[in-house]
Amino acid sequence: LCSAGLAVLIQTQQTVLAAVGEDAPLSCRLLVTKDVQQVTWQKVLEKTERNIGSYSQYFGETVNPGFKDKVQFTQAGLQKNSIVIRNVTEQDAGCYLCLFNTYPDGALIAATCLEVYELHGPFIDVSRSNSPPGSVVTCSATGRPVPMVTLTVLHQNLSFSHYNTSRVSNTNGTITFTTTALLSALNTTQVGCSVSVQTAALRELLVIVPGLTETSGDGLDVEPGSSSIIVGLSVVATLLFVVCVSALISLLLRKWAEKREKENALDYLA
Repeated sequence: LCSAGLAVLIQTQQTVLAAVGEDAPLSCRLLVTKDVQQVTWQKVLEKTERNIGSYSQYFGETVNPGFKDKVQFTQAGLQKNSIVIRNVTEQDAGCYLCLFNTYPDGALIAATCLEVYELHGPFIDVSRSNSPPGSVVTCSATGRPVPMVTLTVLHQNLSFSHYNTSRVSNTNGTITFTTTALLSALNTTQVGCSVSVQTAALRELLVIVPGLTETSGDGLDVEPGSSSIIVGLSVVATLLFVVCVSALISLLLRKWAEKREKENALDYLA
């Protein structure tokens, strides 16, 4: 709640968090009944304020030319008023004023500050390690400010080891943060990676990591016990092929015999 003017309370969010490319909703509500003539939204600049738009019963919704493709009224009212900032960029960050222009008290003002962050990810990569044996799980995210990256194993008896983290500053001001860990699991396991920036909602990605494998003679990774299964399947397939060919030959021979019998019968009648 923000207090302004003659101790009049205006309900609004002090801080709104939005990611680059998302929409940012701003809203304010006058908690007492006043003779409101107009509601005006402004953006606070370094030395002044810039009008974004306004609403009144007489003129309706008005968005100034510099914001027509950026700002839209979502709830136009004299007691409660809301706008949305479309496709947020870094330039949209800053504080915004909501002014209830009343008679005869004048303007009652509340402020909301928009904080803009950037987040791409999470991205997960899984590779095999021979020494030490296991699966190397790498998760990364790129953002501004620095994203927090967390790896988890969705199995209560398993955990990661050999943790390693790194961060790289990019030319556009973002930072890529990477977390790498080793998973030593005999069976297939599900792992997750969650990333976040400041107090924004977590983003999570889940992947299935195969269990430890043994390398076959031809260099392919084969699960333990799968070699005997492949051999068994090959034998079964060969037997099925032989049975099918035998049945086809038998059918053709029977057809040929029936045809010969019909030809002999016709010769006899002739």
